[in-house]
Amino acid sequence: MDSKFTPSAIEQKLYQFWESKGLFEASVDKNKKPFCIILPPPNANADLHLGHAMYAYEDIMIRYHKLKGEEVLWLPGADHAGFETQYVFEKHLQKEGKSRFDYPRETLYEMIWDFVQKNRGSMEQQLRILGFSLDWSKNIFTLDPKIIEIVYNTFKKLFDDGLVYRGQRLVNYCTKCGTGFSDLEVNYVERNAPLYYMKYGPFTIATVRPETKFRDTALAVNPKDKRYKKWLGKSLEIQGLLGPIKMTVIPDPEVDPKFGTGIMKVTPAHDPHDFELGKKHNLPVTPIIDFRGRMDFSWFLKKKNISPKYMERANEYHGKKVLEARALMVEDLKEDGLLVKVDENYVHRIGTCYKSNTVLEPLPMTQWFVKVKPLADKAIEAIKKKKVAFVPKRFEKTAIRWLLDFHDWNISRQIVWGIRIPAYRCKNSKSEEKWFVSVKKPEKCDICGECKFEQDSDTFDTWFSSAQWPFATLKASRGNNLYDYFYPTSVMETGYDILPWWVCRMLMVGLYGTGTIPFKTVFLHGLVRDREGQKMSKSKGNVINPIEMVNKYGADALRSALIFGIKEGNDTVLSEEKIIGMRNFMNKLWNIGRFIELNLKSQVPDTKPVFNKKSHITKLQKEFEQVKKKYITYMNTYKFSLAFETLYQFIWHRYADHYIEELKEPLRNGNIEVLDVLKNVYFENLMMLHPFVPFVTDAIWQVFKGKDTSILQNTLFI
Repeated sequence: MDSKFTPSAIEQKLYQFWESKGLFEASVDKNKKPFCIILPPPNANADLHLGHAMYAYEDIMIRYHKLKGEEVLWLPGADHAGFETQYVFEKHLQKEGKSRFDYPRETLYEMIWDFVQKNRGSMEQQLRILGFSLDWSKNIFTLDPKIIEIVYNTFKKLFDDGLVYRGQRLVNYCTKCGTGFSDLEVNYVERNAPLYYMKYGPFTIATVRPETKFRDTALAVNPKDKRYKKWLGKSLEIQGLLGPIKMTVIPDPEVDPKFGTGIMKVTPAHDPHDFELGKKHNLPVTPIIDFRGRMDFSWFLKKKNISPKYMERANEYHGKKVLEARALMVEDLKEDGLLVKVDENYVHRIGTCYKSNTVLEPLPMTQWFVKVKPLADKAIEAIKKKKVAFVPKRFEKTAIRWLLDFHDWNISRQIVWGIRIPAYRCKNSKSEEKWFVSVKKPEKCDICGECKFEQDSDTFDTWFSSAQWPFATLKASRGNNLYDYFYPTSVMETGYDILPWWVCRMLMVGLYGTGTIPFKTVFLHGLVRDREGQKMSKSKGNVINPIEMVNKYGADALRSALIFGIKEGNDTVLSEEKIIGMRNFMNKLWNIGRFIELNLKSQVPDTKPVFNKKSHITKLQKEFEQVKKKYITYMNTYKFSLAFETLYQFIWHRYADHYIEELKEPLRNGNIEVLDVLKNVYFENLMMLHPFVPFVTDAIWQVFKGKDTSILQNTLFI
């Protein structure tokens, strides 16, 4: 053995050896118990970050179950990441002085495709660098034709079963990115904003959005509020910035009498609560803000016989961005004596785009929605009946809470990159929009029987296609009967932060699409934080690049640093010092191997044993048996950190620091039995450590067992 363990000298060669031997390739073997994990697909558009290095948990499980003699499949894939990728590509275009609007749909799609394929290879190579034992022969992409066909079939089934519908609702719309988002994708932040108190006829109302007053359709009060009881049901003429308007006072039990003056303006086109209230009272939905985030007064400018003052104001407001228009309106409110006061210290929560940080506009759009409740109810039932287990168990209640709170799911996205919705509008329908769904490109309209139809221009929300990932990958993958053998999958491992976005949706859609759960166990890991406990981000400058750490200290050091000392489901605190500490453990393992190798080479048979071997060898064997039992218990109950720490403490502080020191004299005297016990205990520890630190353990294994061998070719001692 070399005097020093050098990860860079062995890691790439070892991974190539593993692949060449087909050690990661799965097949259907009815004589073996199946164990399957579907890799949460990384975005195809970018390099890996530390969150992806947490796939180490999955590699631990896969290698462990392979050593148990099971037939294992860890199926890799890449996510087209619709909005995310188009956002990244648009930034790329901006650097060239161009935008998405410069290209027709088909051209833009092809450009993004080429961009993704170029980046995808880099991402997959990085997964290899980290040592992940993925079955690359079954690698799949979310835009593979077979996947798209499965997604289309699911959508059609939902449509035919009345579980997907097209309707006008308020959506969370980003005027910068040009698309709507589901409720779960909204990033809510607290911000200071002036609270304006304005005269509304005989009332004073408080609002942070005076610009929407032009499309107010009613005033709402709590029916229990004695101050306004006499006004309920009455219509009033209220003076506004563009002349008088009529409004009715309506009851709303959700109005907080303690907020502002206890009376609220109702704008169904720009507030989700007001939209639902408007449906109850049959109020019109008339937006004042367009999809560019600009004020739209075209409806007013078309009016006849309007006061020049009001027409001049409308012209001034028209086409302005919201904040610009708001400032103008506040000045006009003052001029007209309608502004009572302004509270400058008001703090409220607003929804922002999680990518651009733009304030999202609730805007009325006609979109496709999934009726969530019937799907969520079945998912809750499966959880309560223990058909799916959560690790840690506390996330079971979290999942149920999310499933109970879900709104109908907006699955339409106004982007080019992704799976286009296979819905078609009959152009012959005059009175109302009529749509049909077809998995294959239709030759004629299913509604009128003619060829006058057009496809929806929207694409699916990426979460909709990825909600089908466990069963879609196995059904579409190259390999016979993989779905029948490996489904439902064994474990879904991912971060707790996407429990509602992905895990809950996979449960709902998996149960609906296949009639059974998509996975038996959900294992959730925490976020990676810096030494101060801060979430890592580029803006904070505390990001650790996983590939840089591998290049400096080796993949094993990084992988074990992410696991060591971290209780399952808790956030991981990571620093370079911790990675160095794990690198030192790899060196310790290597040096123990060198010590044993040197003793094997220099061994001379002991002719005069003077050592009472039982006093130490027996203790070593008994202690190691206890370590094995703990290790097996921890591994089988998903307590991977404790399993690794148990081996770490035993190898370093008991085996090396204690037993080797105590047994050096009989080793020097050539005691074969002592050396055999030390060697066997060491080899068994290498096998148990292999799921955590595969490179160093296999490198040592090959020194003793031959260059053409791997620990993975063995069945664990269990």
